[in-house]
Amino acid sequence: MLPRVILHNSVSLDGSLTGFEVDMESHYRIAGEYRPRVHLIGSNTAVAGFELFGPPPPEDAKDMKRPHRAGNLPFWAVIDTTGKLNGLLHGLRGFELCRDVILLVSGRTPDRYIEYLRDRDYRYHVAGEEHVDLGGALELLEREYGAGTVLCDTGRILGNLLLANRLVSEVSLLIHPVVVGTIAYPMFGGVRDLTGLKLKRTEVFGNGCLWVMYEPADLPDGGE
Repeated sequence: MLPRVILHNSVSLDGSLTGFEVDMESHYRIAGEYRPRVHLIGSNTAVAGFELFGPPPPEDAKDMKRPHRAGNLPFWAVIDTTGKLNGLLHGLRGFELCRDVILLVSGRTPDRYIEYLRDRDYRYHVAGEEHVDLGGALELLEREYGAGTVLCDTGRILGNLLLANRLVSEVSLLIHPVVVGTIAYPMFGGVRDLTGLKLKRTEVFGNGCLWVMYEPADLPDGGE
């Protein structure tokens, strides 16, 4: 059984993910309304965040074990088959609104990264041989963690892969009243095939932002 997968992001009027100031309060308020059990994150997005805001402080004793936080907080499931986040994961685990970090890896993930995860008591799952099988990973998150709803507000690579594999139940876009133009980084720039959508909801915010919710015309199993 697949969970409900929400692809949520903030974009410009011309569909860019970058090059403009995001209304972060509205972005995360909308994300919170979905009450996801799991946030699905790509390692590229996590690395980009550390590059933008700086690396985490050095590890200390508390980073070597799982945190004890409220059970209603969401897990963060990170896809990282090559170990890009080796030495950085405590920066995610330390976020107080995250219950803990789950790693989705593959059969080709370096042994030294698996050892790093084991030493710090991270939950990790081998979810594919060469690459992570997204459908299988979503089924695992539903089965092992009760993830009835998974929210993905990461960069375009993971989002485009989820769309290409027909795994998205709903597309949620907070459209900002700005055109980025020639430097735009289009959210759907990696989608090769036509994807039909059905409009479910619209809401206009006082600052001119428009929230639109779409449902793929062909819903995956587990979608509404």
